[in-house]
Amino acid sequence: MTAPGRAFVPSLLAIGLVVSVISSLGAPLIPTIAQDLHASLGATQWSLTATLLVGAVASPLVGRLGDGPRRRQVLLVCLALVSLGGAISALAGTLPVLVGGRALQGLGLALMPLTMASARDHLPARRSAEVIALLSVIGAAGVGLGYPITGFIAEHFDASAAFWFGAIASGAALVVAAAFVPHASPSVHDHAPLDLRGAALVGGGVLALLLALEKGADWGWTSGATIGLLALALALLALWTLHELRIEHPLVELRLVRRPAVLTANITGLVLGSAMYLGISLVTQVVQLPTEMDMTVFAAGLTLVPLSALSTLASRLEPSVARRTGPRATLPIGSLVIAAGMAFFALTGDALWQAFVTMGIVGIGLGFTFAAMPGLIVGAVPSHETSSAMSFYQVTRYVGFSIGSGLAVTLLRAFDGGAELPTSAAYSKTFLVGAIACVAAAALAWVVPGDTLSAPPSSAHADERAAEEGELAAAGLQVLERDRA
Repeated sequence: MTAPGRAFVPSLLAIGLVVSVISSLGAPLIPTIAQDLHASLGATQWSLTATLLVGAVASPLVGRLGDGPRRRQVLLVCLALVSLGGAISALAGTLPVLVGGRALQGLGLALMPLTMASARDHLPARRSAEVIALLSVIGAAGVGLGYPITGFIAEHFDASAAFWFGAIASGAALVVAAAFVPHASPSVHDHAPLDLRGAALVGGGVLALLLALEKGADWGWTSGATIGLLALALALLALWTLHELRIEHPLVELRLVRRPAVLTANITGLVLGSAMYLGISLVTQVVQLPTEMDMTVFAAGLTLVPLSALSTLASRLEPSVARRTGPRATLPIGSLVIAAGMAFFALTGDALWQAFVTMGIVGIGLGFTFAAMPGLIVGAVPSHETSSAMSFYQVTRYVGFSIGSGLAVTLLRAFDGGAELPTSAAYSKTFLVGAIACVAAAALAWVVPGDTLSAPPSSAHADERAAEEGELAAAGLQVLERDRA
């Protein structure tokens, strides 16, 4: 194995920050892009949804491709494609071209596990755990940073300048990776065949579902096209389930869902991921609409800084909260906090400070829940199944992000009564639906595990250990005995 240089850790952190920022470029620009390309807000929403959908499908595939001596090559190729996607998005004169470029940028969502894996393989156990934890925090903080940065650029130049910024930043990350990320040893990991069929089935199924949700309001919910897409989504996802249960090396190990704690974490992650991106999409829209607050793109981006900052802070506080309340209560508490934030905006939502408060409350809830889920999964499965269980969690969370982005459009259209621009009442009702979904997630998170999560964590060390193993597994890494020492 090639020894890393002093610039290795700063390089990993820089790459992680860049890809997390780029993944969040789209949301605050949606109203501006819709105006520039003469498209509807619903259609333009696909510039965000496509990025998230590609991230959901690509994450386990890129993780598998990068498992072993090919990791550096995979990292470089993906960064090159992300840079290309930024350039295509900047030059796009039509919405389909923009969506294609943003889809390529979705590969950036799949690169964080590779940076974690590289830290694991090239650093001592204690140092690697610190770097992996920091990368996890950067992954959350980068989303909040991406919005005001790109908003500031778009406000003083135009939307294409924000995408050029993404292309240049990912190109710089490519140069840094080529210069400072060493090759992995051929013996680092065993290889397993890629489940391309599984990726195609789940990607097609989720895409058909999102298309039905996005177009159903225009076509009619009982129209042949809508029902056909829903039937296609159901058929593809059913085939994917059968396929994953039959092959030796599945994209995700579905059998693990039979464990109540794993089922709870994945259902909650799906629902809360949907609520998170529903909230992000709508808050940044309502802040900019001339019929509402009529703020700038930069102001819209700033509203998400509290989400990023407070989710990071809450994730650090989660272990101590879990020790006081017990692991069974952590997810319901976090889900109810998110519900409270969304209900607050549904009942108010007519001033900029209310958007800031809403995103801060949602960030606290997300910090508690997303920090608790890895430890919950790790504690419920044998060590040799940890990576498979976390791979499934990664997919369900990203799929939740995609569904939330598409669902925002569907609900607004259902509530706006045919208005050219969504009304404030439509936004309020949509946020209320999101709040109700979070309350339902809280109830499921309490009921499904039963008494299997009733015992309190044995110690602070055990709680931190579970979270650390979850972060390692999110990178597709088994926890080795040297790490347990």
